[in-house]
Amino acid sequence: MPRAAPGYDSARMVYLLRPQELESFAFHEWVDTPAQMLAPLLVRSLQDSGAFRAVLLAHSAASGALRLETELIRLQQDFSTRPSRLRLTLRAVLLETATRRVIAWREFDDSVPATSDDPVGGAAAAHVATQRVLAALAAFCAEQARR
Repeated sequence: MPRAAPGYDSARMVYLLRPQELESFAFHEWVDTPAQMLAPLLVRSLQDSGAFRAVLLAHSAASGALRLETELIRLQQDFSTRPSRLRLTLRAVLLETATRRVIAWREFDDSVPATSDDPVGGAAAAHVATQRVLAALAAFCAEQARR
């Protein structure tokens, strides 16, 4: 399961008006925490890459040769520019399960202009950013697994 950095571990939709000042919309929330919503999408993206025989969530009793640990670093709509931009940052660490040795790590960061300067536009941009970040993550993991 992905972890979330402080400030991003709730269902609140976060935005910025000024650098380093996280705020949240009063009447708009995600349906679950972003990390929880990301988990099944992450599994599907890795499975669809075709590079792995199976991809399971961490709470499975099965074990495999590789383990992917992820942390949602940032998911915020930035209103300091117009149009506003949604920024998504995800850190990934690929480990060898038997030894817990780090094989590789990478931070994926994407910024997408919102379709409108409101939470709905931010959510639409989040969808695009998530697809792009997960595609890059799947390619990264597939490349590392081939090595």
